[in-house]
This record gives sequence, structure tokens and C-alpha cells, in this order.
Amino acid sequence: MKMPQTPAVARTLSTLQRTLEGLRKRKSTVALVPTMGALHDGHISLVRLAKRRADKVVVSIFVNPTQFAPHEDYGSYPRTWKADAVKLAAEGVDLIWNPDARLMYPEGFVTRIQVEGPATAGLEDRFRPHFFGGVATVVAKLLAQVRPDVAIFGEKDYQQLKVVTQMARDLNLGSRIVGAPIMRERDGLAMSSRNLYLTPDQRKAAPALHRSMKDVVRRLRQGEDFAATLAAGAKLIGDAGFKLDYLEARHAETLAPLTQIGGAPARLLAAATIGTTRLIDNMKI
Repeated sequence: MKMPQTPAVARTLSTLQRTLEGLRKRKSTVALVPTMGALHDGHISLVRLAKRRADKVVVSIFVNPTQFAPHEDYGSYPRTWKADAVKLAAEGVDLIWNPDARLMYPEGFVTRIQVEGPATAGLEDRFRPHFFGGVATVVAKLLAQVRPDVAIFGEKDYQQLKVVTQMARDLNLGSRIVGAPIMRERDGLAMSSRNLYLTPDQRKAAPALHRSMKDVVRRLRQGEDFAATLAAGAKLIGDAGFKLDYLEARHAETLAPLTQIGGAPARLLAAATIGTTRLIDNMKI
């Protein structure tokens, strides 16, 4: 049985540029899949979509410190390099871009990207005000470094997807941003690297977030009272042991608040904490 070829690995800008020049021979198109590692089947679905959208696939693995607040889990965020490399080799990835923080943010680095629009919609930004500035800065750097034709982001981080799409368009970064559907466990829980933090009891309870959201979507589609339906969904999530940050129906493109369903594409978005693990999810209404 033929073993999968190990992807090339770049950890310096010179190696990255030299390897990309080789990949682009014969005018091959390039897709980038930005990740923070700890890869699961959701990430692999992004890689497979990237392979359908371009001739060559680059996966970045970089745990970005600027999107973590001091009290968040940067230090303990799962890092599983060997397992990640094996998974990417099995998928036929062409290059892994694995810079360290000193390369991405060298001494004297002072530039930050300020984002508004979907980044100030009052969802994740209300609870993590530092987050999207850090995301926008690192994604802009990754796009500038790799110069991909297309970059793939998962829809689980829906507000992030909208922020990155707007930024790439506004700054003429030359890469098309493509969203990939959420991958779920059999019980409905959205796949996330942070699911590793859940205790067995918390993991058993966690799918209640998705079930409650499905119930809200079903009721809204049936025309039930908007505010009452969201309140009932919030109660279900709380009764399952979650501390709810938000459960909101928003315009699917602008993320503007909605007061009723109908006449505009809509998305239900939620964030809630069980134990010490914060989970986010969303679904089309």
C-alpha cells in the first residue's frame, strides 16, 4: 500500500516563497486553509473543499496570540502537530505553513487592522472585543504571505467569515473567500478543537445547544411569535446547563438584528458556556 507523501513544511518566509514558486509552476491555482491546528474532521472538510477549488492546497497552522484576551486559553489551546501533519499528508496537502509568533509579530510590530461593519454587530464582539482585530490582522498577513487564489473558512465561525470576507474585499487582497458548511458530530454538536475541553458529562449535555437551536428555527419557520420563540430557546439552553451569551436571529449577510422572519436571508447564532468551555453555533433560518 502506497504511503501518503508528507507535505512540504515551511517555517520561514524564504522557504514559504520558494515552495510557493514551485507550486505555481504551470500556472497552478492555490487555495489556503487557515487553521490553528488541533485538526478535526471539520478542518479536513475545508481541505477537501480547497482541493476542489484549486490545483494546490496550503494549510497554515498558527495559534494566533493576538485574538486571545489575557484570561483566555492561548497557553492551553491544544497543539497536536504530529497528528495534524499525518492528517494533512493523508489528504494530499501540498504545503503546511507553520510560522511562529516571533516571525508573525517580530519585535517592533505595531500595525493592527481595525474592522467595523460585521465585526461590530454585537455578537462575538460584545463578549470578545479584542477578537476581530486580531483575526483580521493575522488573516491579512496570511493572505499577503501566501497570495492564494481562494481561502477557505468554516461557517461555524459565521461572524468571523463575514468579517474576513469584507476585509478581503475592502483591501483588494486578491483572494476569494469561500465559506464551508459546519461539520457536526452524530449528535449534532458542531465540531470544534475546544470540544476536547469538555468533561464526559459536559460532552453528553453539549448537543442540547444544537437541539434547542433547531427547535427555534423550526418554530420561526412556522411563523410563531419571534420574541417568545427566542426566549423559549434561551430557556432550553439554560436548562441544559449552559450560561448563554446570546441567541439571536440576524440578517445572514449584514448581521443586522431582525425582529421578524421573512423578506431577508436569516441566520440564528448562539454562544454559550458549559463548565469552562465556550461553544458557538449557527444555522440558517
